[in-house]
Amino acid sequence: MRCALVSRSLDLRGYLAAEFARIADRIEIVDHRRNGKDTDIRLAVAWHPPDDAFEHYPNLQAVCSIGAGVDNIVRCPSLRPDIDVVRIVDPAQAQMMSGFVVWHVIWHQRRFAAYLDQQRNGIWRRLSQRPPQSVPVGILGYGEIGHKVAADLALLGFPIMAWSRTAKPTPPSVRGFHGTSGLDALLGETEVLVNLLPLTDETRGILNRELFGRIRRGGYLIQVGRGEHLVDEDLLAALESSQLEGAALDVFAAEPLPPEHPFWRHPRIVITPHDASEVRVEAVAATLVATADAIRSGQRPPFAIDRQRGY
Repeated sequence: MRCALVSRSLDLRGYLAAEFARIADRIEIVDHRRNGKDTDIRLAVAWHPPDDAFEHYPNLQAVCSIGAGVDNIVRCPSLRPDIDVVRIVDPAQAQMMSGFVVWHVIWHQRRFAAYLDQQRNGIWRRLSQRPPQSVPVGILGYGEIGHKVAADLALLGFPIMAWSRTAKPTPPSVRGFHGTSGLDALLGETEVLVNLLPLTDETRGILNRELFGRIRRGGYLIQVGRGEHLVDEDLLAALESSQLEGAALDVFAAEPLPPEHPFWRHPRIVITPHDASEVRVEAVAATLVATADAIRSGQRPPFAIDRQRGY
């Protein structure tokens, strides 16, 4: 089967070179066709595709992302409704993301930002300690990564709440919430808010002034979903009013974050360059092979998203 590489910003061939060589006997990798049509292409791997990308492949049946997020593919104007969009599920990515989130939760709980300030000023003063049981964590998004984050934080003793659009089963260590009323209830009890939501029309801009005002005063935001979830000026206002004590931001609407952006210089914001976790190239290759096998057998690919929901 022939697979097209489709991206306007990333060298997919260079990124996946070793894995492409390993699966060469099963999938032929070709570069994106920018003119005319290629009727032999039934599979593509994409990341931020050009707007007209899929017009060139009239027989395309599935597009694989190179990550868990697929919003950059779903919103491509030339993506036909009948094309399956496939995300990557990588347990190693969930583990890395969980470690990142746990670190920031503990950073807030143990008041490490305050200790850094004291160090800069030569101040030796112990601050009152808070047990993890006194710091409730609310997680927005309870997919594979959300499950791992919730489980790891619960093992450390943090009270964990998880919200999803529809009801999902949860272990005894996690309180599950869903729907509009569930979101209201979760926010009212949350001190540390972890955003792991997919980006959809419904979730765009969800991290806003109104939402920040509903969590506990002096709360903390860990933003590892999508940059478009966050209303930047509303976060700055919440920090200015001390409704939020701080924020850890790993994703941004514009990446790289422009050097003039006020987030860079804010004393209560921790910035990382979209580095909370990453999908292993081995997982991308395995998903490509599984998707190709499904197409050959007339089956729907594993990990194909619900196009109506966007994830």
